[in-house]
Amino acid sequence: MERIYDNGTSNSVSLFVGTEVEKTLAHGKRTLFVVGVHSIDVIETFAEQEKCDHIYLGANMSFEPNEAWNDMVTGLLVSDLWVTLDYDVKHHDWVLEGCFNEHDKFISMISVKLPYISQLNYNACLKVDDSDFRASNTGVWVHSVHSLQDSSVYTDWSKYTKDKPLL
Repeated sequence: MERIYDNGTSNSVSLFVGTEVEKTLAHGKRTLFVVGVHSIDVIETFAEQEKCDHIYLGANMSFEPNEAWNDMVTGLLVSDLWVTLDYDVKHHDWVLEGCFNEHDKFISMISVKLPYISQLNYNACLKVDDSDFRASNTGVWVHSVHSLQDSSVYTDWSKYTKDKPLL
């Protein structure tokens, strides 16, 4: 993914550091962002060097479920760091099966791609559904798309341009 960093535009950065700008429990934390799979040693070394207590895995839409990702997430969770895993909603079952959510410092960043949201009218709704009728959830949740666009949970693209590439 081509994106802007503090020193220019690149599509080859695999580790970068900055402040978490998205409105999660890790908002404002010094964060090591990880693109793709890296060894736990490399991640922990950079996290310590950069004084990061939060690791953001799957940065730049890089997550694809496999054993290497499972080992990386699990290995970091036992090191008492905050760990966010950014993944597409289609991989939700895989994340649940990994038992990552059993860790108090794990944050699921479930990515739902919804292009051209501004073209939806005021009546548009987002439905958080189940896989089937009464399959695993107690019901469904419906949110107004308009109310989801509240400024308190919005992050403008310009906020993503201050990160420092490391590798």
